[in-house]
Amino acid sequence: MATGSLFDSEPSSSAASTRPPVAANAPLAERRRPRTLDEYAGQQHLIGPEGVLRRYLNAKRLPSLILWGPPGVGKTTLAHLLAEALGQPFAALSAVNAGVKDVRDVIEKARRQRGTVLFIDEIHRFSKSQQDALLGAVEQGIVTLIGATTENPSFEVIPAVLSRAQVYVLEPLSKDVLTELVDKALAEDDILKQKKVRVAEYGALLMISGGDARKLLNLLEIVVESSRPDPATGEIVITDALVQQLAQQNLARYDKGGEMHYDVISAFIKSIRGSDPNAALYWLAVMLEGGEDVKFIARRLLILASEDVGNANPNALMLAQSCFQAVTVIGMPESDIILGQTVVYLATSPKSNASYKGIREARALVRQQGVQPVPIPLRNAPTKLMKELGYGDQYQYSHDHAGNFAYQEFLPAALSGTVFYHPGDNPAEHKMQERLRQWWGQKYGY
Repeated sequence: MATGSLFDSEPSSSAASTRPPVAANAPLAERRRPRTLDEYAGQQHLIGPEGVLRRYLNAKRLPSLILWGPPGVGKTTLAHLLAEALGQPFAALSAVNAGVKDVRDVIEKARRQRGTVLFIDEIHRFSKSQQDALLGAVEQGIVTLIGATTENPSFEVIPAVLSRAQVYVLEPLSKDVLTELVDKALAEDDILKQKKVRVAEYGALLMISGGDARKLLNLLEIVVESSRPDPATGEIVITDALVQQLAQQNLARYDKGGEMHYDVISAFIKSIRGSDPNAALYWLAVMLEGGEDVKFIARRLLILASEDVGNANPNALMLAQSCFQAVTVIGMPESDIILGQTVVYLATSPKSNASYKGIREARALVRQQGVQPVPIPLRNAPTKLMKELGYGDQYQYSHDHAGNFAYQEFLPAALSGTVFYHPGDNPAEHKMQERLRQWWGQKYGY
């Protein structure tokens, strides 16, 4: 397995064809940043021998890309390495501090240096006008766009950009990859290898870093630099207890750009799912005090309203949608009131994930078995030939029957009687189950 380090750093706002040398006093994560694809760890589904990005490199071409994945899995590094592998000029912008003028300036320079790879970190933070400014240059081949995002690009990247770029998902790094990163750093880093360090336990290092390689290596450096060697052996022994103790003293507080970001949003969602409005309000406050984007929070509430409350309280989705629209218009500081109301409502609502599980099961079956033929009575018959073939025959129009229901088969024959929706244990879905039982009898076992 290829080893190395891969972490997302803050890119500069100026174009450059090569990366500057790393300072000797730079953080460990920066010192361990891979300089070639062979040193790059993880993401073998993309850059392994059969990976799609490896195939592009072998063909000496690179399309525009959106790299989607959690912090510290190598989005920035991969963008640099792809450009360097093809010998293409590289320019970088951060969506946090770059405006439309910065985008246009980089594009203007790229006109004189065709083939430039334009990397935009946190592209989901670009406004529509900023993203629109990219379109012409991408379409004309003036730049090859590589955008990096921790957010689902379907939500925040405009369709016009998405249609011109391939989206690739970077996976969280495995335990084996992270462990090897630690071992390699201790053995190869010019500073750390001068010390006698032994890792007795990896658990706390991996747990606190949460799959973020940058965070893992910087935590390792904190632990090594803050520990005294054993007087008898001269050895620093890293244990879970030692890591926990030093991490509590040194790790930064909530950072909306990474670090605690995913831990806090996870605690927030789980508190609402667990029907604890007090904990949910606390984690909401942590995010708001940390400057979290209110639209990010409201978007998570929208998903939760459907996934975890569902049809146990259908009004939850409508309130979450209203919340998202309201905070989008109002912004901070007043949006905290709207978010607080919505959080309490969702936390105190009855819960059901029956619909969520149902669509997951249905999609899994389609992926496993493929698409079954549509039953003849349900097919559309826009032409004479289709009518002659019997398309639509024997279909019973539900509104022509008592109670607006007619017993007939809607699933493909091979799937007749298959159940995806299992009503949840709550008053609203008990009523749904009773209606289903009245309509379908024993067909679905309701």
